[in-house]
Amino acid sequence: MEEKRMVEINGIKMEIDMRTAVRVDEFKVGDNIKVLDKNYSNQKIHDGVIVEFLNFKDLPTIQIAYFERDWSGSEIKFLNINSESDSYEILPASAHEFELEKSAVVEKMKLEIESKKEEAARLQSKLDWFEKFYGKYFAKGEME
Repeated sequence: MEEKRMVEINGIKMEIDMRTAVRVDEFKVGDNIKVLDKNYSNQKIHDGVIVEFLNFKDLPTIQIAYFERDWSGSEIKFLNINSESDSYEILPASAHEFELEKSAVVEKMKLEIESKKEEAARLQSKLDWFEKFYGKYFAKGEME
């Protein structure tokens, strides 16, 4: 790797020593980002958005909403990254890199809500049946 590199910033050419160069990123709430999750044996990259900066005195933290996708769909999860978070890295993402569309996410969430409502209705039916017929089938055993 070359030790020094010429870089032009705002029309000013500078020679930078790459051995001591440090990457500085600027983020703001609402920025699209890429999240590298190093918790798995094969690292995963998620699309995310910066939700909030939590300025704790001892441990300033960035809160991120990211989208985890697998065979069953996508799920919104939240992640808190600070100086003690060794398992995650974040990078800025260009708008064209952000693959999710709001309408697609909203539609998936609505479908999941409907699915959970149907599941709740099935469970309610089972509970109603159990409460209605409980005495008929089970009361004799409990009286003994």
